[in-house]
Amino acid sequence: MYAIIETGGKQLKVEAGQEIFVEKLNVEPEETVVFDKVVFVSDATAKIGTPYVEGAKVTATVIKQGKDKKIRIFKYKQKKGSTRRRQGHRQPYTKLKIESIEA
Repeated sequence: MYAIIETGGKQLKVEAGQEIFVEKLNVEPEETVVFDKVVFVSDATAKIGTPYVEGAKVTATVIKQGKDKKIRIFKYKQKKGSTRRRQGHRQPYTKLKIESIEA
C-alpha cells in the first residue's frame, strides 16, 4: 500500500515504514505529524482525489530536524571585472518515518 501526499509544495510517494526528507516543518523531534492532503492512495483498489482523497490521512513521526549539505552559488557576468559574487546555501529539512496510511 502506498500513497502520494502533498507537503512543502511537492508531491511525494510514501509507504509505511519508509523514511523521507521533506521541507522543514515546525514540529519537535518524536512528535507525530498527520498529512491530510493525500492525492492518491493505492491498496486493493486505487483512489484518486479531486484534488484530495476524502477521509485519507498519512501519519508520520519526526525523527530529526537538520540542514542539507552546503551548495555553492557563484554568480558571474563575463567581461565585467567587479560582478563576481559567491554565496552558499543550506536548505533546512525534516526527516520523517511514515507510520501508517489510512484510506
